Amino acid sequence: MKVLVTGVRGQLGHDVAKELARRGIETVGTGSHEMDITDGDAVNRVIRNAAPDAVIHCAAYTAVDAAEEDQACCRRVNADGTQYIADVCRDLDIKMMYISTDYVFDGRGEKPWEPEDERRPQSVYGQTKYEGELAVQNTLQKYFIVRVSWTYGVNGKNFVKTMLNLSQKHRRITVVNDQFGSPTYTADLARLLADMVQTDRYGVYHAANEGVCSWYEFACTIFREADIEMEVVPVTAAEYGAKAARPGNSRLSKEKLTENGFEKLPHWQDALKRFLAVLGEK
Repeated sequence: MKVLVTGVRGQLGHDVAKELARRGIETVGTGSHEMDITDGDAVNRVIRNAAPDAVIHCAAYTAVDAAEEDQACCRRVNADGTQYIADVCRDLDIKMMYISTDYVFDGRGEKPWEPEDERRPQSVYGQTKYEGELAVQNTLQKYFIVRVSWTYGVNGKNFVKTMLNLSQKHRRITVVNDQFGSPTYTADLARLLADMVQTDRYGVYHAANEGVCSWYEFACTIFREADIEMEVVPVTAAEYGAKAARPGNSRLSKEKLTENGFEKLPHWQDALKRFLAVLGEK
């Protein structure tokens, strides 16, 4: 099998390419330099030349606040770029896996979101990822849409690294305590995606480490596991005042994974301990 991975320099794309290679699966990794996904001709040329059996599309515009001011760029990447990739996958009759997000939902309530729940995004980022989902669903039959949340990994910026960096300059920080989800280690997620792409069990899935916490609880656990003294002050999302709306409820139901023969990911606290060990913080 041969797989093309977009966004290979991002934290998830990096770990997916690494996991595929570890399994002996021929992997072609692309970043913006190798394939500008906003250029339909470039997408067509690169994927056809690579001639993969599947594309795992990890590349995305993920600057949630910046997207509110730069809607056109965000849409070119998340919606148009995904459409270009889906078009080529259709023409070549190959599988496509699209990495999406819980931001396609309205983020209300406390019930975990099911894969088939109504999508009502509340931000530009969420809207464009929703449009990317529609591009895949309306173009292909051989597709996986995998919604993920609160990801962190060795490659790239993320909440865990931000907390550790803040601890070098501060002894008191404020963190939102009314948004809930499942922190997800990209190394764990990559193993699941590698399992999935080798099957024909297509459809929409949710994938995240097990367990639920708030950002505040996540931050407290990071500092505790890293043996760092830090006063963490809980605040509401309204008090924090981010430009783009964030989901209050990012809980994702992962039952469809086990129903289709895939293993759920480990608990988020276990994943965090392993990640900190890799960073050398534990």
